[in-house]
Amino acid sequence: MAHHNHTSITEFLIIGFQSFHRLRIFLFVLFLIIYIITVFGNMFIIMLVPTLNNLQSPMYFFLSSLSLSDVLVTSNIVPNMLQLLWTDESTVYISGCILQYYIFGSLAATECLLLTVMSYDRYLAIANPLRYSSIMSHQLCLYLIIFSWLIGFTPTLPVAVCVSKLNFCDANAIDHFFCDLGPFLELSCSDTSTAKMLAFVFSFFVTIFPFFFIVTSYVSIIYTILRINSAKGRKKAFSTCSSHLTVVSMYYGSLIILYVIPSKKNSFNINKYISLLYTVITPLLNPIIYSLKNKMISNAAQKFFKDMS
Repeated sequence: MAHHNHTSITEFLIIGFQSFHRLRIFLFVLFLIIYIITVFGNMFIIMLVPTLNNLQSPMYFFLSSLSLSDVLVTSNIVPNMLQLLWTDESTVYISGCILQYYIFGSLAATECLLLTVMSYDRYLAIANPLRYSSIMSHQLCLYLIIFSWLIGFTPTLPVAVCVSKLNFCDANAIDHFFCDLGPFLELSCSDTSTAKMLAFVFSFFVTIFPFFFIVTSYVSIIYTILRINSAKGRKKAFSTCSSHLTVVSMYYGSLIILYVIPSKKNSFNINKYISLLYTVITPLLNPIIYSLKNKMISNAAQKFFKDMS
């Protein structure tokens, strides 16, 4: 197709939540409050872990890294969404859209890998407690965190480079509140099969494969817990991984609903609102879940505020 018959697009219009136009001020205040709580809650965990001796264990180092990922994810999405709600319109250059997608996709992959590492940590702690300290050393813990971040930010790069070479013409409205890959590619007048194939292949290695690893780890964990004789022992063992299991279920649940289960397009564009789960709600709930379900975090937080007063 000859591209001279089309108007070249250099920036996109983000549609956002136009169906809720009358509620945009309410939504602005709501998402602003959520963003403030999310950043404060996760930053609190990041600062709390290295300062208290009783939190100097691999599980809490992984948790603080997960909190950092949550802060970056929500900071990549929510400020732009707030601007969209406040001004009722938002435009973004193609380069800015690609950059937002790259950061979002990389952080999503990093979070999947961190959750996988945390499941391995819980497996060692429950299934092999006597050797846990010798296996999950501080050095290995550090290597796993660095590995998660490096690998997380690597696969999305070739996809972003491929997208940057596409042509965009005529249509320029993204029916979403951020530059997600699907709605972005729909606007291209070039062949997007290569970008879609790369995205699928890399997503398998950084999301689907880790998911199966997590499932395998928890099958082993549950099998080990069921072999414990006392009910008190089983309850104590399960409590050490209940927070992580809750976060994994919530995070992967929304990803599977959005990207794996096929859905028909409709006027309400349900995928847009499911995206809120892992871009806004999950980063908000993660520190709350760990604070409520983990006595060490809860007691450490109480001690911290008591010492501050």
